[in-house]
Parts: sequence; structure tokens; C-alpha cells
Amino acid sequence: MAGGVDVCLSCFNGGCPSGDRNHARLHVAKSGHPFTINVRRTLKPVIKRAEDGPPPPKRLAIMEEREEDKYSHSTELKCWKCDPVAGKVVSDGLSAGKGKELADGVMSSLSSARQSEVKSWEEEFTACEHTLTLQQTEAHPIQAEGLAHCSKCDLKENLWLCLTCGNLACGRAQFGGVSGNGHALSHYNESKHAAAVKLGTITPEGTADIYCYSCDDSKLDLELAAHLANFGINVLTQEKTQKTMTELQIDQNFNYEFSVTDENGKPFEPLFGPGLTGLRNLGNSCYMASVLQAVFALQPFKTAYLKDHIDSCTESLPANCILCQLHKMHDGLLSGRYSIPRPHLPQDTSALPNPDEPVFQEGLRPSMFKALIGKGHEEFATMRQQDAEEFMTYLFKVIRTDAKKRGIEESQTAPESFRFGMEQRLQCGRCKRVRYKTDSHDSLSLAIPAKEIVRMGGDNQEEKKIEYEPVQLDTCLKLFTQPDGLEYKCPSCNETVVAQKQTRFSTFPDILLIHAKKFQFVNWVPSKLPIPLIVEDSLTLDGFKGNGLQEGEDPLPEEDAAAASETEVDSTALAQLEGMGFPTIRCKRALLANGGNPDAAVQWLFEHMEDPDIDAPLTTSASSAPPADPGMVSMLQDMGFTAAQASKALRETSGNMERAVEWLFSHPDDAGDSSGPTESSTQPAAATSYGGSARLPANYRLKAFISHKGPSVHSGHYVAHIRLKAPSGEEEWVLFNDEKVVKADQESVDSLKQLAYLYIYERL
Repeated sequence: MAGGVDVCLSCFNGGCPSGDRNHARLHVAKSGHPFTINVRRTLKPVIKRAEDGPPPPKRLAIMEEREEDKYSHSTELKCWKCDPVAGKVVSDGLSAGKGKELADGVMSSLSSARQSEVKSWEEEFTACEHTLTLQQTEAHPIQAEGLAHCSKCDLKENLWLCLTCGNLACGRAQFGGVSGNGHALSHYNESKHAAAVKLGTITPEGTADIYCYSCDDSKLDLELAAHLANFGINVLTQEKTQKTMTELQIDQNFNYEFSVTDENGKPFEPLFGPGLTGLRNLGNSCYMASVLQAVFALQPFKTAYLKDHIDSCTESLPANCILCQLHKMHDGLLSGRYSIPRPHLPQDTSALPNPDEPVFQEGLRPSMFKALIGKGHEEFATMRQQDAEEFMTYLFKVIRTDAKKRGIEESQTAPESFRFGMEQRLQCGRCKRVRYKTDSHDSLSLAIPAKEIVRMGGDNQEEKKIEYEPVQLDTCLKLFTQPDGLEYKCPSCNETVVAQKQTRFSTFPDILLIHAKKFQFVNWVPSKLPIPLIVEDSLTLDGFKGNGLQEGEDPLPEEDAAAASETEVDSTALAQLEGMGFPTIRCKRALLANGGNPDAAVQWLFEHMEDPDIDAPLTTSASSAPPADPGMVSMLQDMGFTAAQASKALRETSGNMERAVEWLFSHPDDAGDSSGPTESSTQPAAATSYGGSARLPANYRLKAFISHKGPSVHSGHYVAHIRLKAPSGEEEWVLFNDEKVVKADQESVDSLKQLAYLYIYERL
């Protein structure tokens, strides 16, 4: 930044000291803090590590990138009382005494976000049930290192010792040229002996590379010395001769220069300019980066944060203001001022980029945005990988909650463009009477049916390879909107009958977010399935629209509204649990037992898996919930909610005040207990409260999609493809891979589009 950064010595707020914006001067004017330290930096020459230089680190950690290693810094003390316009530089103010002490403290400090970032890359191993309960067969020695080989082939390296029976087998081929035929995995498939140790990695301290095939992860064996002694191995005499999987991964990270290439290995063309700014990975933050790139490419987010909010901000620090951070993100991603090639020093020939390799940009570090958005959240406050769809939902909730606190109508917020109504039609199978109910949603979660195709491959064509049949998006929409039977206590018949329930669109959003659920539950962990989803750039939803109560239909009695609500659950929370692999009936039962809280419902499910009635059908009954506490109702009314809304929120959350507030913010359109059942209407005016529009045709065009690589949405890597207008006026697909922004070719777009996780459509 030209002119450096002015750091306030009272609250450590950073602001630019020059240019039209001059946020440093604005901060001084608002806060009255008189002194700042101006910090300027220049790049140091980058010297390549010599072949005989220090070895790379021996654990999986991205070492802290210290500023003093990359840049030369100069500091100056400025007094804004002396010069309120630009700040007067105090001569020699930092040469000694308190000024120098403050400057040194500012320059050597490591932010809490950076500390978490560094720690997030360190790999920590824990014991699992398979290593803790390991039962070994009779003792017998194995061959000495150098003589031993795989029991199924002649390989003498990359050998894994089964800690149960002592079988020696080669591991899977690994990066770095380590060979292997996967016979250790074959041994596990045959014997189900889970834990194995890699020979050559055992140290006298009793550490080694241990892998649990049941958990499919590296683990810790607390009794490793005793377990190895069973096979004649004394850990005190061992010498480490091979690299662990962690060290091999470090070597790969150290030596591998990432390049974005097409199917033929040709590098993609880096792009720069407005709307083409990358976001640096803060440590497992690609889920956030992909979501931010996608939403800020949409017109509602482009226009919502055009006017600078900082002039009217009432927060003491911009770091604590949601709107300030959204405006800052808007400016950073869309202005183009930060979308420039990565700088290098021309005089340092060793640091010059390879002319055959593309030069990418530095990318912005959204650490302040991430810290504030995730503040107080159990998962998003951490540096762990998260689910992109869950983050987008949470981001919308934060924006709406902040708007409500400011007295801003929800319809004026950017997420409003995602809202739409889903009509639920329930018809008794006996009396044929019906009930209609409409709920508001931000996304459409579609279950993708999995049909396996078993192919033979590997050595001797004996290894089974599971693939999945491609599925059309239109097929998934038809499955989602088709009638489904359920057991139901009909208030008209006064008997338990089989009813039909059908879900269709009541209104259509301006921006349609489709969440493709491709999961199965394995060992209590949701595993992603590589099911190809055939998605066209054009989408028409006219055939999936509901029409509300029709002429000749007889509605079910309204007096059953309270009882019906006992078996109705929030569809978003239900989809979240279903995405983890739990059956629908169990998900509903868990949510009803926990006031609709999905986190508490997951815990409840694990604790009640053996209940005899866990899969019993849900039936409605008269409501026996006690009346809401008048004091709590009054407190919620003081927050701006109606008595009816407060009463229902407390009833839905079993009288828990904190959860009731959460419920109210997540159900902003629920009128409460006094409103009775919600009838959908054919009148557009009645439907608009759910967001979107009921008008036809409902035609959409694919604007962006977020893809994910990895076995689970909580690990791996997210990237975003966005359709943008090029300087030539033509549209092109752009790949946002953290700080790397490149022009994507159509072949790679078509390939990744089938395996994407989130799809974003714009209504035409």
C-alpha cells in the first residue's frame, strides 16, 4: 500500500494514511486517539535454498512466515494533534525510550488469527479404538530389515507390519516415487486387522508411522513398544531409515510449485482486474473463499455494499462491525486494485519466475472478516475445514441478524435474493381433505440417487472399482417434488391413515442455490460419493410449481394446527441431518426432541440409536406443551418480537431462552402461535412474504458452481467456477482457486460441473 499503514497506538487499528479514502485520518477523527506508528515495507530479495542448505522441517507444519524474513521495514511516529490532516512525523520519536518499545511490540506481535492459522497446519495424531483395544496373536519374530519383503510380492521397501498377526505387506504407491502394490490394504480386507506400522520409521523414542485401515487415517499406538516386542522388535535398538507419510507430504509441499493446468498439462491463463481478485488460504479456509467469490459475483451483493459504511459506523473499531467487513470485502474483491501479478525484485535473478510458468497474484488475506463472521461459532471460529453450504447459510444468517439489529428490513439485504417459498401439500388418503403450508428457504437441497456400477481393475483385473451412474438434475427435481406416503393422524377422520405429502415451489427466487447431497454414512462419518450430476446451463422450473388450494378441494380442520406443528420440523435442519446419512424418520424424531437444534439432535441420535421405537412412525396428537413463561415472553418482546412469535419460539425450544432467540432469527416470517396454519395462496401478494416471485416462466441460467475434492466435505479442497464477462464483452468461465484466478477451458468446466457440490443459478 502506498504510504504504508498507520497503526493506532491506543487500539491498534490499522488504516491507510494517504489517498482519497485515508482511513487513518478518519479513525483519528472518530476516536480521538492522537498517536500512530507509520509502517512501511519493501520486499527483500528471495534467495533459493541451496542444495546443501538446511533440510526442510521434519513435521507437517507450515512454518510461520515472519514479516522480517520477507520484508524490510521502516517506522515513524506520527502525532495527529500536531497535524490533524496528515499527521506530523515526530523526529527521532522511535529512536529510543517508550516509542521504540511500542514500535517493537507492534512489529513483533502475532495476531490471534495468525497464531491459529499456524497451528492449524500442524498434524496431531490420536489413538483410536482399534489401537487401544488391539489383540495380538501368538508371538513370533519377523525377518530383519533388509531381508524382509512383502508376503505377496518381492518389494522390500514401504513395508507395513500388521500389529495383530505380524503379516508383512507393501503399502500403496505414494508421491515422491515410493512404490507399492497395496498388499497391506488387501491384507486388511481379508483379515480385518486394522492397525499396521511402517517398518523403517520406528525410533528409539517409541514413535513410528502407524495407520488404521478401519479409520482410514494415521493414528497413535500408546503401547507400541509392547506390541512390537511381540514380533521380536526392540524399539531401543531401532534406527529410523525411511520417511514417514507426514515427511513425504512435507517434501511434496516443499518441492511442488502449484500450477493450474488443463487436461493436456498446459497452464491456464492468469486473469487480473476488477472482480478477479484471489483470496489467500488462511489454513483450511477455501470453503469460505469459494463462497465469497461466488456471492460477490452476483448483482445483489455487488450493489448492496457500494456506499462506504465507515463514515456512519457507530462501532469503535471496524474489526467489530459486520457491515464494515462486508464493505471491505466488496472493495477488495471487486475494485481490482489488489488484482495484480505477484511482485518480485528484478535485481534478484534467483527469484525471477520461470518464463514458462504463469505468474499469479498475492491474493487478499480475509483474516479479519473470518474472525468476525466466525466469532462465537463452535466450528467457524476454528481453523478446521468446514462445509461450504453450511457456511453460506450461516453467512446469510449473520447478515440478516445484523440488519435486524440496525432496524433494516430483511427484504433490503443481499441474501433476500436467495429466498423462496416451498409449498407442502398434505392429503389424507381416506377423506381426501388437504392442508397447504408454505415455508421460506434459501437453498434447495437435492438428494442425488446413487446407483453403483462395479468395474474390475487393478492387478490381474481382480480389484473391484465402484463407480456411479450419471444422474440428470431434472430427475432429482422430479424425485424431490413427487408425492410421498407417511403415517398420519387425520383430524377429520380421527384415525391414523396413510397420507400423501408433496413439496413444490410456491415462489421462485432471483438466485437459486442448489445443494447436491451425495453422501453415505460410513463409520459415523459422512462420506462423499462421486456421483456425476448432469447439469445444463439452462434450467426451467415451471413444471415444479405448486398452485395452492384448488377449487373443489376441502381443507383439513384448522383446529389441529398446534398438534400438526408437533411433527413439523425445520426443513434446513432436517436436510443437514439427512446429509449425514441418518434416516428421515430418525432425523425428525431427534429434531422434535431437541427443539429443532441440529447440533443437539446429532448427539441425541448417537445416544438413542438402540431405542426400540427409533424408527416408529411419527403421529400427531393434541399439544400438551405448557404455556410459555410470561417473563421470557416479555424479554423477547423487548427485542422487537411479537408475543405470538415469542410464545411459539419458547414452545419450539422447550422454554430455552437462548435457543428461542436463535429460532426466531432463523424463522423471521413465522407469525407465531396466534396465526394458525399458513395457507398458501394463488394471490401473488400473499406469496411475496416468503421471498421470490410466483410469476412464470421461471427460467434460470447457471452463473457459478463450487466444486470439492476430497472424501468428505469437512476435508479436502473447495474451488469456485464463475461465469464472468471478459473485456471483449464475451462471457467466459473463471476458476477461483484461493489466490489463483485463471481462465478455465470448457473441457475442465464440463468435467468439474458434474461433480460440483453447490450450483448457483440466476433467474433470467
